[in-house]
Amino acid sequence: MFQVMQTEKLYPTDLTDSQWNLIKEILPEPAHTGRPRELELRQIVNAILYLVRSGIQWRMMPREYPKWQSIYYYFQKWRKDGTWKRVHDTLRAQERRKKGRHKHPTAASIDSQSVEGTLVGGIRGYDAGKKVNGRKRHIIVDTLGLVLVALVTPASVSDPAGARKLIRRLGGAGKKLQKIWADGTYRGSLLDWVEARFRFVVEPVLRPEGQKGFQILPKRWVVERTFSWFDANRRLSRDYEGLTNTSETMIYIAMIAIMVRRLV
Repeated sequence: MFQVMQTEKLYPTDLTDSQWNLIKEILPEPAHTGRPRELELRQIVNAILYLVRSGIQWRMMPREYPKWQSIYYYFQKWRKDGTWKRVHDTLRAQERRKKGRHKHPTAASIDSQSVEGTLVGGIRGYDAGKKVNGRKRHIIVDTLGLVLVALVTPASVSDPAGARKLIRRLGGAGKKLQKIWADGTYRGSLLDWVEARFRFVVEPVLRPEGQKGFQILPKRWVVERTFSWFDANRRLSRDYEGLTNTSETMIYIAMIAIMVRRLV
């Protein structure tokens, strides 16, 4: 038997009825064989949203939620079968339509963010430019700041090298892309590599000559704002994950939380 559905919000990250209705149809149906599902998936999703926002460890999950082992099981299962990415991409398409845009963007921005690692195991690297020992998040976002694709690498991976891996992952999200704006670090052979293989181009947006100090650059400020959205989630304040694909999933979940609030 399923647990009674929790309609009252225990924590600010818990989904309202309207928000849950947006997600539940995208989640996998129960298996027709084997042991019947006993947990309410809404509480599983609520617990994972709480973890990403608050930055707690899995074993410190509040008792109001199911056992942390069960929550972690669904997190990993949906990471491996692509459920989190599917929910994310579906909500992104809905958010774009709500804003009067086609679900596939024609323009985007690319950038990276180096973040410190922790004592948790897994591959790490040192970003000599940012003086950060940890990992690097590479993302491409549309003109609304919504993530099209994310990639997490050791921080030692250069921006152009990360961009090549990231762009290869675009898939259907990039089917109508014509242009990706980037900063000056993405110049050089990357531009020729993209032009020879894809229908879109990478266009660097450079600082005005002689500029000193911080200044918002046209087109590119959107991706910087997306990184600031990540920082609102304590689980993303550093890279706490053992696997880079788990880190990528945390990014998509953070964006799911943002989009589901906007849509409702």
